[in-house]
Amino acid sequence: MPNPSPWLHEAIARIEADYQRSADTHLIPLRLPAFAAHGIDLYLKDESTHPTGSLKHRLARSLFLYALCNGWVHEGSTIVESSSGSTAVSEAYFARLLGLPFVAVMPRTTSPEKVAQIEFHGGRCHFVDRAGDVYDAARAIAQETGGHYMDQFTYAERATDWRGNNNIAESMFTQMARERHAVPRWIVVGAGTGGTSATIGRYVRYQRHATGVCVADPAGSVFSAYHRTGDAALTAPGSRIEGIGRPRVEPSFIRTLVDRMVDVPDVDSVAAMRALSQLLGRRVGPSTGTNFVAMLTLACEMRAAGEQGSILSLLCDAGERYLPTYFNPEWVASCFGDCSAAEARLQALMG
Repeated sequence: MPNPSPWLHEAIARIEADYQRSADTHLIPLRLPAFAAHGIDLYLKDESTHPTGSLKHRLARSLFLYALCNGWVHEGSTIVESSSGSTAVSEAYFARLLGLPFVAVMPRTTSPEKVAQIEFHGGRCHFVDRAGDVYDAARAIAQETGGHYMDQFTYAERATDWRGNNNIAESMFTQMARERHAVPRWIVVGAGTGGTSATIGRYVRYQRHATGVCVADPAGSVFSAYHRTGDAALTAPGSRIEGIGRPRVEPSFIRTLVDRMVDVPDVDSVAAMRALSQLLGRRVGPSTGTNFVAMLTLACEMRAAGEQGSILSLLCDAGERYLPTYFNPEWVASCFGDCSAAEARLQALMG
């Protein structure tokens, strides 16, 4: 019999205890009478209430457990991740929980708020000039330190138990059980790694639900073109909406689990972020705006076809992380141009 590792057992116990202390995230119904009157209900699962403030808290927990149980992480290991921000914040949290050093490799354009949060949790940030450089830089740092590169883009889709075990899909369907359309017609998510769409796509098939999985893809991302063509060698400029979209096809994005892609222009993502923030009375991040555009697109199609049902998506993170950027009118104007026409169009769709 192999000797049990006391440190490994303690590390897993700490992560499980952290999970046990956490309540599930809320499911928020959106007040949109223009759709509700036609039997179409929209919901957001509020992932901003995790201890690290975003959907990526779930991913980071799964990645750590996966790496620990595979024997890749040991006492004293330096944890390295390539991340545009939120995953790194969450991984820094878990690294500190286990007493491990953490290095986040990210583009220089990452918001200062996310950098500050990573450093708050004891992590160190290593910046690269181009988004496509994060992979090689992260591998090099892991090799130099004798540490472990978490590689969310490869392992996100396999680190989570998609059959259940309190994953996000199981939580969604449990919370929807008493709504008038308990089984969603659509679940809308963005894709950075592709892990969330893979988990949800597998779960709905395993449970035999009549639910479609839709990925909202921002401008500059490669995923939509890959979904259409199946060409994994495709590249793209990369998204300017933080946290979603990628310049290359990531291994964790499984195109056969996605039923529909909705391409979302940047001005629409920003306009939807603003409109949804007004609707909820609180700020949401830009990737949630991207999701909301796809939700409205699907809702309009259902209404035109005389279909009824529910559409469910994610509130990925809070807008306070983006006050100097996406919530700064001057910054938005310089990066994306005038969003007023997109705002007017979305307000009209919302009724």
